[in-house]
Amino acid sequence: MFLLKKILSSLVLPPLGPLLLVLAGLILSRRRRRAGWTLAGLGLAVSLALMTPASVGLLLNGLEDYPPISTETLGRADAIVILAGGMRSHAPEYGEGTVNSRTLERIRYGARLARQSGLPVLVTGGAPLGGTAEADWMKRSLKDDFGVTVRWVEAESLDTRENALFSARILQPAGIRRIALVTHAAHMRRAEAWFQSVGFEVLPAPTAYFTDKRAGADDEGEAPGIAGRFLQLAPSMSAAYAGWYAIHEWLGLLAFRLRP
Repeated sequence: MFLLKKILSSLVLPPLGPLLLVLAGLILSRRRRRAGWTLAGLGLAVSLALMTPASVGLLLNGLEDYPPISTETLGRADAIVILAGGMRSHAPEYGEGTVNSRTLERIRYGARLARQSGLPVLVTGGAPLGGTAEADWMKRSLKDDFGVTVRWVEAESLDTRENALFSARILQPAGIRRIALVTHAAHMRRAEAWFQSVGFEVLPAPTAYFTDKRAGADDEGEAPGIAGRFLQLAPSMSAAYAGWYAIHEWLGLLAFRLRP
């Protein structure tokens, strides 16, 4: 099932999804020229939209609407739960493997909250391709790089749904039901939904926002100048990654709503 989901998402998500629209349009144009070129043009337009900051920002608006967690809210939590975001299997400078940049952003913020609050930490993430689980690498990095000891390791989950389900099996018997949940701001809406569905009270602790409401504005908060407007309309690699992430999350939310 995990492999099937990855294959299907690769066919839908950029960059392959829009390119398949272009290819389908070119094939269709042999018989229906106008319809084929329209479809190919649509694929090109979608591809450009998903790598342009202005349009990607619109996709992220409904996802990154969580403010940073406050000290007061954090104080209400029973534990901190940090979600894995992937690993780097080949990291010779570390001797074997380590967390990838996405997971590193999450554990760095989780470590900050743990030091600030003194709350116990659970890390969650399995090994989709076998070998060492992501949660084990997270535990190692939190200890070695940030000086934070992890109390619980959930090392079997392969997606956000299982992150929630398997974490509940560990934490709820211990009486922990109110958690500070650490993940990317764009992922928080889906993660919160899954963890609430298994009985947790979730206190969102988002990190690594893609959007900056101040982007292009001057020090007085005025409208962006010419340079700022140009940057919002110029395709970029960072916008392409954020666009991929946003589409991935919207599809994940759709799957959550359609679940049995």
